[in-house]
Amino acid sequence: MPRMLCIPLTLVLLVGCGAETPPSAPTPQPQGAAAPPAPPAPYAGMTAFVGAKIWDGTGARAMDDAVLLVKDGRIQEILSGIAADGADVVDLDGSWIVPGFINAHAHVSGRWADDEVQDATERVRGDLALYARYGVTTVLSLGDPPEALTIRAARDEAGLRHSRLYLAGATIRSSDAAAARAATTANVARGVDWIKIRIDDDLGTTQKMSWDAVQSVFEAAHAANLPVATHIFYMEDAARVLEMGTSLLAHSVRDRQVDDPFVERLLETGICYVPTLTREVSTFVYASRPDFFDDPFFREAASQSEVDRVSDPGFMRRMAESPSAAVYRQALVQAQENLRILLGSGVPIAFGTDSGSAGRFPGYFEHIEFDLMIRAGLTPREALLSATSVAADCLGLQEIGTLEAGKWADFVVLEKDPLRNIRNARAIRAVYIAGNEVPR
Repeated sequence: MPRMLCIPLTLVLLVGCGAETPPSAPTPQPQGAAAPPAPPAPYAGMTAFVGAKIWDGTGARAMDDAVLLVKDGRIQEILSGIAADGADVVDLDGSWIVPGFINAHAHVSGRWADDEVQDATERVRGDLALYARYGVTTVLSLGDPPEALTIRAARDEAGLRHSRLYLAGATIRSSDAAAARAATTANVARGVDWIKIRIDDDLGTTQKMSWDAVQSVFEAAHAANLPVATHIFYMEDAARVLEMGTSLLAHSVRDRQVDDPFVERLLETGICYVPTLTREVSTFVYASRPDFFDDPFFREAASQSEVDRVSDPGFMRRMAESPSAAVYRQALVQAQENLRILLGSGVPIAFGTDSGSAGRFPGYFEHIEFDLMIRAGLTPREALLSATSVAADCLGLQEIGTLEAGKWADFVVLEKDPLRNIRNARAIRAVYIAGNEVPR
């Protein structure tokens, strides 16, 4: 007979009625097991520039004690009053951050690199490094050597450490329509960003480009969907190329005061005007030793060979005796007066200098241009806007010019407030391009 099991009645009742099972004790963790991973810090992988006052170039007021967050060369956010947990922090306590300066008319010629550098491409790169150390983070080169094309591609790289480059290739000035068209087509084939034409008779000493040739350039450029920058001196020529479809007036009107119809046409077309006041300075300033040769800000990076060239007594004597020097000195006065009129009328003024050619020191001449613009009646804020957001808009560059989320992190760190005094734009603590500090 099988043996009967005796099961307590209470246990049968508990199981049969579906009573809850008593909670089990937590399973002990094996000795030495790792804790669950902590959630990532909100700003991990970014660089946070903290403690500075930021003027973003949009026209808004400067932000106090702001935090500029950068990742992969681009701005992620600009915030205030945060700890930026997890970010690599760069403390800029007491400084100002402003957008990098944009030169809408420069020349990357390759003549300004260290004299020991022989490679043509490296000399062009040296020019761009020189612009950058003075806070000029983007240049439109309106006349440049073939080697510049090799360097241009770097402008879209997150590791960039010299100025971004946009270029026009060889300047077109032929009076023969067929030759001018062929030169335009050749530049288009090279893959340039702009076409540049030169309409000037050099104070009556050379033949001015014919209008048939000018028309052929506009037709070829527009067919390739490329903008045209025009070198002008006379108001009559400037007015005519406005009608023909120029995209930029690359110099000041210098022969006479601009009139109302010209101003109205500029406003109707929205075409930007680039004063290049320092261009005139370079035509007469070396008749004697200029004061800026003693400026430490100039001397820290100036090409000594170029200083020696323009300081040669024979060169100075020829400049002092040159009839054109006196004309261009007066042209500077007219250019500043026209700038005052155009700015007051609401014409967009894009910062530019024509620097990079002989006697026009890249980087430093941009700061002379700021001074001359102030003397023409601009406020420091207007001059800085001209060199940042306005210049970017005039050149159709949407990823630079202001400090906003998604744009390239191109900016200048200054020790002093540039909105109070434009000379404070020379108090450079550091320059960053794509978030990378530029060697200075």
